[in-house]
Amino acid sequence: MFVRFSLIIFLLTLLFISCSPEHSKIVVGKFADSEITMSDFEKAYSKNAGSLEKAKSDSYDDYKNFAELYMNFRMKLRDAVVRGYDKDESLKAELNEYKRKVGASYILEKDLVEPALKEIYELRKTEIRASHLMLRATPERDEQETIKLAQALLDSIKNGLATFEELVQRHSEDQFSKPKDGDIFYFTAAQLPFEFEEAAYKTEIGEVYPDVVKTRFGFHIIKVTDKKDRIPKIRASHILASYTNEAGEVDSAAALEKINIVAEKIENGIDFAELVEEYSDDTGSKVNGGDLGFFERRMMVQEFDEAAFNLKPGEVSDVVQTGFGYHIIKLTEIADHPTYEEDKENIRTIYRRLRYPDEHNKLISSLRQKYNYQLNQSALEKIVDLSDSLKVGTEIPGLTEVENEVVFTYANNDVKFPEFHEKLKSEPTNMGKLFTVELLTTTADKMSEELLLEEEALTLDKVNPDFADLMRDYQNGIFIFKLQEEEVWNKVKLDSTKLVDFYQMNKDNYVFPDRVSYTELFVRNSGAAQNYLEEIKAGADFDSLVVNFTERVGMKEKGGRYELQAVGSAEFSKTVNELKPGEFTDVITNSGGFSILRLDSKEASRTKTFEEARAEVSGAFQEAESKRLEQEYLKRLRAMYKPVINYDQLQKAFKTANN
Repeated sequence: MFVRFSLIIFLLTLLFISCSPEHSKIVVGKFADSEITMSDFEKAYSKNAGSLEKAKSDSYDDYKNFAELYMNFRMKLRDAVVRGYDKDESLKAELNEYKRKVGASYILEKDLVEPALKEIYELRKTEIRASHLMLRATPERDEQETIKLAQALLDSIKNGLATFEELVQRHSEDQFSKPKDGDIFYFTAAQLPFEFEEAAYKTEIGEVYPDVVKTRFGFHIIKVTDKKDRIPKIRASHILASYTNEAGEVDSAAALEKINIVAEKIENGIDFAELVEEYSDDTGSKVNGGDLGFFERRMMVQEFDEAAFNLKPGEVSDVVQTGFGYHIIKLTEIADHPTYEEDKENIRTIYRRLRYPDEHNKLISSLRQKYNYQLNQSALEKIVDLSDSLKVGTEIPGLTEVENEVVFTYANNDVKFPEFHEKLKSEPTNMGKLFTVELLTTTADKMSEELLLEEEALTLDKVNPDFADLMRDYQNGIFIFKLQEEEVWNKVKLDSTKLVDFYQMNKDNYVFPDRVSYTELFVRNSGAAQNYLEEIKAGADFDSLVVNFTERVGMKEKGGRYELQAVGSAEFSKTVNELKPGEFTDVITNSGGFSILRLDSKEASRTKTFEEARAEVSGAFQEAESKRLEQEYLKRLRAMYKPVINYDQLQKAFKTANN
């Protein structure tokens, strides 16, 4: 399947081209009783080019060349139908299997992830400031009682019996925001729990969301206090006067005095960077003129964040106090809002972490209901009883007693224990675990999730035009692949006589370059290398030294020998080519150590024998034969279908008023 997929990959990048009816109906080509319209041509060309914009910028010659290839493609598809490929059960089964597997991924990506990413991107153009009153369920007050209390508090606000802020002070269980009347500062989409954000984005400034909102943290009453265009990132520098002095003592008065001196100097026009160097206690940013780089909302402590994001480029703040000390901040740059494509992967990461699990579970729950998924709890208990404390991966003596047990059902399909057991064993994390109802339930959930998505995919082409196009393209690819098998690949015969004849006609293409064989003595210590060189010069046996002392990994057992290598294929081959056989080099410094090389032999460039070139000859012969057979097949198609391409009409491609 992967070979087929590679062959037809260009078919799977379809882009929709819209054009006027008159333009779309222009006939670009004809074969037999079929027409290729401008709509057909532009759609296929854009897909092949990679984008509509690229397609528009290409030349008439590009369109002409593609039209010829596309005509061949369309004639082949016609031939496939004539041969009955569309009724071939094995090809139908392959397409169906592809539909199941690809469709499941398509549903998750196209129906779940991509719409969410685009929604989040649009929402992230706005930031919200909100406050909340939060209650948590406790052992003393269960969830129902907590919801009832939250609703009563919300009703009091709605009826004017108490203000939001009063009730926060009396009842909120978020101790961090409670002292600030519930304020949780600015946020944007995909930073807080989805349920909280969704409510906040639906609420006007100054209003309280009309319902109690449940998140994994508790139950919330939400009030929106501000909404504005989001600044995605800013770049700022600062001067810090730390509460802690050089002696390690806390002296906030001295810090305040210091920062006031700095503020006065800034008012008198002293350069900010100079003051950073002289006064700032932030050693990390001091070396960069106080530069903190780019940062987003909520990455700095709130006091710093609020001051910095309220500045304009070039502006300097008043003194800002945080838990670290006193700051003066200079805003240096505001980043542009990223495009969707620029921000897509960042949003995807955030979405996968914060929202995807819940939304994925909701989708699967809806499919369980749609396809009437039923887990057979009694079957799980029977399996556990029969396994008798056995572990996953071991043989189950009582397997025959449960082989007909239905573990779960969906869409009138029964999943019996043998199939389920294979899935259980296929998960590496399950191996060695005891059979328990909990483990079997988890596996059933995972297995059924995959099967339900695949079931949904089987009808996806009926309701999703894009997926239908994808399936049509893949079907075309299957047809083309089978045609190539029958008309080309299966007809290429590697006859020995033909291979020899092909070699004789093309032997100039099969040539060895100049080659050398050499032996290396490699050590990691320069002193040792010099000592071995002196021994070699004094008559010591080079091969014995190599066998005993070379430190090149994997070369000791080979005696340090490098058999025939093309001169220039490696630096050593060029070096030893300057020697005569039997001569050796001085010590050569190389990566990781030191080498002494001996040239063993040289072989001048020569034509390869047939046996030496056999693999190359076979490959070239198959390629040449494939091209010949392909041309013969196309010649037969042209004789059968009598194709005509209206080249003059190609001048109008991508030239409508809309384009």
